[in-house]
Amino acid sequence: MKNKKVRVGIVGVGGIANGKHMPSLAKLDNVEMVAFCDVIEERAKKGAEVYGTPDAKVFTDYRDLIALKDVDVVHVLTPNDAHSPITVAALEAGKHVMCEKPMAINSKEAQAMVDAAERTGKKLTIGYQGRFRSDSQYLKQLCDAGELGEVYFAKALAVRRRGVPTWGIFLNEKRQGGGPLIDIGTHALDLTLWLTNNYKPVSVMGVTYRKLADMENAANPWGPWDPKKFTTEDSAFGFVQFDNGMTVILESSWALNTLQVGESQTVLCGTKAGADMLDGLRINGEKFGKLYTSKPAMQGQGVAFYDANSEDPGAEEAKAWIDAIVNDTEPLVKPQEAFVVTQILEAIYDSAKTGKPVYLNNDCCCCKDC
Repeated sequence: MKNKKVRVGIVGVGGIANGKHMPSLAKLDNVEMVAFCDVIEERAKKGAEVYGTPDAKVFTDYRDLIALKDVDVVHVLTPNDAHSPITVAALEAGKHVMCEKPMAINSKEAQAMVDAAERTGKKLTIGYQGRFRSDSQYLKQLCDAGELGEVYFAKALAVRRRGVPTWGIFLNEKRQGGGPLIDIGTHALDLTLWLTNNYKPVSVMGVTYRKLADMENAANPWGPWDPKKFTTEDSAFGFVQFDNGMTVILESSWALNTLQVGESQTVLCGTKAGADMLDGLRINGEKFGKLYTSKPAMQGQGVAFYDANSEDPGAEEAKAWIDAIVNDTEPLVKPQEAFVVTQILEAIYDSAKTGKPVYLNNDCCCCKDC
């Protein structure tokens, strides 16, 4: 792959394709976008016109795209319920796959994706671009170096006061698998698990609410939502325990009467120090008998006349993904890790429905009925 351009096919030419994937891939000299597929043909044609090669092909059926022999990589950027079947089919067709988050609408479909990647030997990654932010990368180095000690409590935060997506099918529970929990909570959870390298959950408690969804003419940056189409939760919260004793609280909302807001954030509490992303990246601890709080300088906080704060996590994600293909290395976001995120999200939804904890990775069969 090192001596030729990586040829990419795009399946789903909607908002996330136009907002992140296609612009990011277009920045890479060793990439060509050669095929575009969308159920709305005009969107596929527009994608080909703006980002495609002169001979780029346009389809409305993904099976026609993955059948192309000269496509090396497929980006699956569709509604959530189509992630697994398209990804599995593309892997079986011999393509590497970048699938947008969340991995799938449930753990069974996510497992099918993991199995297909292992069976075919093709690379699979999931679009968790939050890992590629400079603050995330810096904090990961701190965690891996043991600077926080044992992280035993964490919060994964994806909270909007008002931020209900009113376009497409975001509000359709059947197509998306849920609301803010699976849409933005998934980013915060992935970031927290990756930073702590903790992928063995043992129990999950969850609650979901639909308290503000019936509001008429609600204040919302993307315009009022239609209560009749709002079939998902408007907020969801989870309590997750891991086999090493760590506890993670996950908070997510599209609409919640709170002023403590933020997305793809984490709070980590360790035995040596703590860290959070609530006001930029902050490290807290104790030295020489005194408590301290420090804020590492990220991009754009150095030279006054030079603003380097132009990081683009989506572009970094695309570059790292293509590099993994070209150099035959593992992608940063591994499918087995993304599976655990999906597993926990599903358990939160299941717990919310039953009012009971969900037990995972537990050899005690009686616990499943406790």
